[in-house]
Amino acid sequence: MDKKRFADKLDSLFSVSSVVKGENVSPDISGMIGQYAQGNEPSHHIAYLYNYATMPEKTADRVRQIAKLYTNKEDGLCGNEDCGQMSAWYVFSVIGFYPVNPASGEYVIGVPFTQESVLQLPDGKVFRVIALEMNEKNKYIKEIKLNGEVYLKSFIKHSDIMKGGVLEITMAPEPGKEWGRAIDVLPGKSAR
Repeated sequence: MDKKRFADKLDSLFSVSSVVKGENVSPDISGMIGQYAQGNEPSHHIAYLYNYATMPEKTADRVRQIAKLYTNKEDGLCGNEDCGQMSAWYVFSVIGFYPVNPASGEYVIGVPFTQESVLQLPDGKVFRVIALEMNEKNKYIKEIKLNGEVYLKSFIKHSDIMKGGVLEITMAPEPGKEWGRAIDVLPGKSAR
C-alpha cells in the first residue's frame, strides 16, 4: 500500500465540497466535513484509518475535528442516533480508541479527550486509560505505556483490555517519533 496516496485520498474526503448533488439525494445527510458524513454511521471508522498509513497524528486531528460536532445541547448529536451509534462513537473516542473492525478484537488508538477513563470489567477488574500532560497545546500522543511497558502499537486488543490494567498515554505538542509508525504495529498486523 502506498501510505501517502492512501492518506491523501482520506484528506480529500474531508476537504472537498460538502454540497451533495443528484436526483436522489437523501434529505437527512448531516454532520458534513467535506464529503465525510459523521451523521451517517457507516462513516464512523474513517478518521481512524490514518493509523493504517502510519500517520496517527492525522487520526488525532480528524477525531478532534469531528468531536466538535457534538455538544451538550438538545440537538447535540449531528445525526440520527440509530440505536446509540452516534453516542458510541463519541464515548469510544473520548476514551481514546475505536473499533474500526469490530470483528478483529482490536481498537484503533485515536487520542483521549479526558485525563482518565475507567472501564469496570467482570470479576472486579478495571482498565484505566490515563492521559498525562494533556492540555490544549499537547494534542498528540508522544508515548504510550501498557502496564508500565512502552507500547508502540497503534491499536489495543480487546483481550488485553479484559485483563485489566493501565494504558498510560503521554501527550505532547508534536507527535511521538516512534509510537504507531512501524508497519508491524498497525491494526490487523499483530501476532495472534
